[in-house]
Amino acid sequence: MRFQIGQLLFPNLTQLDMTGPYEVFTKFPDTDVHLVWKTLDPVTAGGGMQLLPSMTFADCPQLDLICVPGGAGTNPLVNDEETLDFVRRQAAGARYVTSVCSGSLVLGAAGLLKGRRATTHWMSHSMLAAFGCEPVNERVVVDGNVITGAGVTAGIDFALTVAGELLGAEAARKIQLGMEYDPKPPFDAGSPERADPQMVATVRDTFAARQAEREAAVNEAAGRL
Repeated sequence: MRFQIGQLLFPNLTQLDMTGPYEVFTKFPDTDVHLVWKTLDPVTAGGGMQLLPSMTFADCPQLDLICVPGGAGTNPLVNDEETLDFVRRQAAGARYVTSVCSGSLVLGAAGLLKGRRATTHWMSHSMLAAFGCEPVNERVVVDGNVITGAGVTAGIDFALTVAGELLGAEAARKIQLGMEYDPKPPFDAGSPERADPQMVATVRDTFAARQAEREAAVNEAAGRL
């Protein structure tokens, strides 16, 4: 039996949350990677990229791994019962339940993070607690069969972690080498711990409206659990 991976698509997702792991997942042997949404209509990611679902919720087979990416589109998604029902159904039979960035808030809204350790984008980190989850400030968090990645670029680290869990460290290293994943960023400003405090405050202010909307959506979703 081929290993079945499903990555959730939805409007206004952050494409790198999905495409980073996708690049890794497609290197797995004997594996099918599906892009799943309610319909087969193109989905517009944040920034305007068009992404094409390969199957719908209704057509999706039982997945061995479900992955929920993040982005501004998770704000309405945490209260979208059709999507949450799909995630719950798939998670019940999946070997791995996973997310990148604010996709973990969707897992939380589906009731899948209660009593678990997980991570998400640093600006939404504290929101995980609303779902009975312990927020962990790490790039990737593994808690049993639940594997979560932090913000955006952490999706590649996350997927290589999955590769190590599923295929072993040597196979994961070969995938990393083939991708030449050897990051050396030109600036040391990729986390709030290392960035200038004024810069952190400015970035928070830039996204304040989105984050306030997200917090309200998370509180609504948590109130139903």
